[in-house]
Amino acid sequence: MSPSMIISKEVSDALARGLPVVALESTIISHGMPYPQNLQTAMEVEQVVRSAGAVPATIAILSGIPHIGLTPSQLEHLARKGTAVTKVSRRDLPWVIARELDGSATVSATSLLAHRAGIRVFVTGGIGGVHRGGESSMDISADLTELARTPILVVCAGVKSVLDIPRTLEALETYGVAVAAYGTDEFPAFFSRHSGCRAPSRVDSAEQ
Repeated sequence: MSPSMIISKEVSDALARGLPVVALESTIISHGMPYPQNLQTAMEVEQVVRSAGAVPATIAILSGIPHIGLTPSQLEHLARKGTAVTKVSRRDLPWVIARELDGSATVSATSLLAHRAGIRVFVTGGIGGVHRGGESSMDISADLTELARTPILVVCAGVKSVLDIPRTLEALETYGVAVAAYGTDEFPAFFSRHSGCRAPSRVDSAEQ
């Protein structure tokens, strides 16, 4: 019988010793940019985490098994396959696992798997949110409901700038998700520090 989850030795040892571990998503590798830039970026992000004194745990599904922490060869495998890898949200996990497919984890899937592995912090670029016109289309990212149901700290650059940021903040309030901006009173807009939306709260240090 295949294991339900494989945690790399480095990540497992760090968790056992109470060392800081940071979860990373893998969709950016398969769907964010072409090879070899995607592989280079993934390795650079992991190095940034290491240089800050933490252990990176990139999360993906390989042959139907969730992996918490990838080897360099596994990172390259995802990078080379690119968009041929299935993009996996929480909804897609049962199907990808049952079919024994490769899958890159989105924010919602990464949050879920990281929490189940015992990881408390997840870093990503921008999360999903309410799409423009979402009040009619109901096109709302599963990332938001995952943030509401999974106890994990997500550090990000806000929501993707093409989304409806004011409605996304309203949805997060409705779901009871605590939102704080670091060192600023304004909620960021992915690649921009300025969205025109006030952050619900502000923190100025990791201790806060």
